[in-house]
Amino acid sequence: MLKTALKPRWIAALVLALAVSGVFVLLSQWQFSRSQQTAPAEPAAVETAKPLTQVLTPGEGFRGSAADQIVTARGHFDASRQVLVKDRLQAGRTGYWVVTAFIVDGAPVLRGAAATPVTAIPVARGWVEQPSSPAAPQGTLTLTGRLIPSEAPVAAQDLPAGQVSALSVAELTNVWNLTLYPGFVTSFSEKAGTGEVGAAAGGPLQPITVSAQPQETTVNWLNIFYAVEWVVFAGFAVFLWWRLVADDYRRSLEEDEEDDDGAYATTNERGNA
Repeated sequence: MLKTALKPRWIAALVLALAVSGVFVLLSQWQFSRSQQTAPAEPAAVETAKPLTQVLTPGEGFRGSAADQIVTARGHFDASRQVLVKDRLQAGRTGYWVVTAFIVDGAPVLRGAAATPVTAIPVARGWVEQPSSPAAPQGTLTLTGRLIPSEAPVAAQDLPAGQVSALSVAELTNVWNLTLYPGFVTSFSEKAGTGEVGAAAGGPLQPITVSAQPQETTVNWLNIFYAVEWVVFAGFAVFLWWRLVADDYRRSLEEDEEDDDGAYATTNERGNA
């Protein structure tokens, strides 16, 4: 069969089959690359500031659509309710988030949930490298920041007073004895009137930069199917060449057998004569 495959016409056919297969493989790669596409984000959905009281409700679960939303709220900090969250990275350095309870004006109050009839949200006001607790701005403020789901509690022993291992709303509810929103805010801006008084204004706190999470990558299964289909076509092109060569080889064997039978019959006829 190798002798048949090495005939010039079948070598030319093999080159053509490999070229066609190469095109099919390229088409398969293109379809596969098209199968993984990043879902387009809603146009500036989470980057458009919305009132906190319209995005989230205390006492209810944290909806996925609220995650990473930039929110605004009016109220004041409760300086007596402040903690440091350890092991927070900032520009490659490990430090602490300074988190203070922000009493939200106009927020619904869950009666009986806490001793103090107000509702607050934990606000990560800024980052410090050493464990210190800069005082929160006083008075009525307008807060702007990114809304983040609560972290899970982390059991830690021998922590200094005023420090926690995670920014867990469930833990802070018990520590502060307050009704809290089911999430926290990383502060971008804290304004008293028109003036900035938060970390963005300078001072011991460094602003915390938290970006929205990247969009999930979706898989287009139809493109995956097309990619597999093109691979099958590529294999079929080579298989078709092999099948044609095999058929040609079998025909040549049959022709040789017929020639041998014809020669044998002629010899017998001459012998009988």
